[in-house]
Amino acid sequence: MSDTSHLTHLLKSDPQTAALISAEQRRQRDKIILIPSESLTPPEVREALGSVFTSVYAEGYPRPAMRATSPDDLADLDMQLAEHRRYADWRFYKGTEMADLVESLAGRRAAECFASPDWPAERIHANVQPLSGAAANLAVYEAFVEPGDTVMGMDLTEGGHLTHGSQFNITGKRYNIVSYAADRETGKLDYEKMRELALKHRPKLIIGGFTSYPWQPDWQKYREIADEVGAILLADVAHTAGLIIGGVYPNPIGIADVVSFTTHKTLCGPRGAVILATDPQIAAKIDTAIFPGEQGGPHVNKFAAIAVALKLAQRDEFRDLQHRIVENAKYLADALTNEGLTIAYGGTNTHLLLVDLRKIESDTGFTMMGEIASRVLDMVGIVCNKNTIPGDHSAADAHGIRLGTPWATQRGMGREEMEILASIIAKVLRAIRPFSYLGLTGDLSRGKLPLDVLEQAKGEVRALIARVDPKVTVPVRQENGGDWTILRLRGGRSRALLHEATTADILTLSEGEKRAALLFDKDGALISRVSIGRIGDEEYLVIAPRARGLAVRQWLAGLADGYTLFDNQDLFRKVEGPALVEEIVEEDV
Repeated sequence: MSDTSHLTHLLKSDPQTAALISAEQRRQRDKIILIPSESLTPPEVREALGSVFTSVYAEGYPRPAMRATSPDDLADLDMQLAEHRRYADWRFYKGTEMADLVESLAGRRAAECFASPDWPAERIHANVQPLSGAAANLAVYEAFVEPGDTVMGMDLTEGGHLTHGSQFNITGKRYNIVSYAADRETGKLDYEKMRELALKHRPKLIIGGFTSYPWQPDWQKYREIADEVGAILLADVAHTAGLIIGGVYPNPIGIADVVSFTTHKTLCGPRGAVILATDPQIAAKIDTAIFPGEQGGPHVNKFAAIAVALKLAQRDEFRDLQHRIVENAKYLADALTNEGLTIAYGGTNTHLLLVDLRKIESDTGFTMMGEIASRVLDMVGIVCNKNTIPGDHSAADAHGIRLGTPWATQRGMGREEMEILASIIAKVLRAIRPFSYLGLTGDLSRGKLPLDVLEQAKGEVRALIARVDPKVTVPVRQENGGDWTILRLRGGRSRALLHEATTADILTLSEGEKRAALLFDKDGALISRVSIGRIGDEEYLVIAPRARGLAVRQWLAGLADGYTLFDNQDLFRKVEGPALVEEIVEEDV
């Protein structure tokens, strides 16, 4: 069970939502999360996020003098309140004096985190009001380009972001987008080709930043290209802000005109965003674009949480974490390569990497898609996402999976765990037999794997987590006593599943009746004899000998989920689902 002690009020007023929160806690505990844009949010950040600042409305900004005040001076609360009584602020509401202070604190800490000897915090203006990274980027568009103007950014399918000009995003619909991509031979950016593209199209805004390109950029080369065509340069470092603060990724401050980043991802804070600028005129345009141009009242509770996250980011422990995140990504990429998998772009020197699924050989004649690979990995307890890789045309055509190491590193994993993880991933991916069939919306890509591989991988993932997390243990099957295992199947398509998975005619089984049946595996070998009884609408009991109970439960659950190979001679043959398969004790029958 997960810890619910902090849900005291919620358990009483809304147990359903409390149950969802507890279930999410268990999911995060029991799986290895390799989403590059996710990280564990420290409890002190979550405390600030849930603070009384949630109740405050604060359209506008603190007065400029307060925003420029150092954190040490902001800590003199009585003096700050005296100045507030005298000078007020630039808000449209009263009762915002504490909101002014916490917003100013978050902004100054952001400036401190990105400061350098050439660009001290006093020269960096921070806007901490954007509600998301997308909102931050759209504000930059609003500040510097008009509809129809040319904007240059990395193609979404090649590693960019929706807001860098995707045809599906408002930026791709409103502006003339020119996209660049990594070189197909080297897997890295070709700055000379980017320069030629910029000279040809003369963009007013150039965006540097990525969501799945795994190499560090050369910000100075971006600057040279932007200067040559007179463009504003935006460095979108949403993914890598934590790496920058940790000293393992180049800092664009003082090079880019504008820097945007999210406060979660590698920064390990709340879901928000920050925009930085060193030119006062550019900063003023950004402020106006955010409010009143794009947003109304900001989320003041996020200011508090961002301030805490940025305070934590100034510690040596955070810097060490960022170094280990990058090291682990390299370890994982190398280990996957040693397992015979192909890493897109040729490797990584950041927090993420991509696996090229097109290079995995299959005896089915079909190529594995990222959607199916990520689904199956999630089933075994490894969470990642499908992703386009060079050569793909859209997310629907994604032939890659994207892996990142922030969360796993936070949980204490290192080189040895990355090697074990690579072994599990490679084994699962090679076991998947991809195929597709024509559905109502076109070709549907699917994949199945043998049940034994699926179950073995689940156990290996659980054991790997237990290595680094003492709260997680490898489960030991508890016998309920007696000679029989009793399973209950309910919901979904339980009747059809049992009818197709067993030798009995379940369609004509009446409530209260039972029938004997046989279960066979993918090779036609007997799994077990069972007795099936109908106890309600789409609800059945399956009784098996205790010695075969686990095998029966795993087989039926695997078929219900839809990724278990049912017939080794017919990949397309499937069993209806879904259904819930749960073991019960005799006293509950």
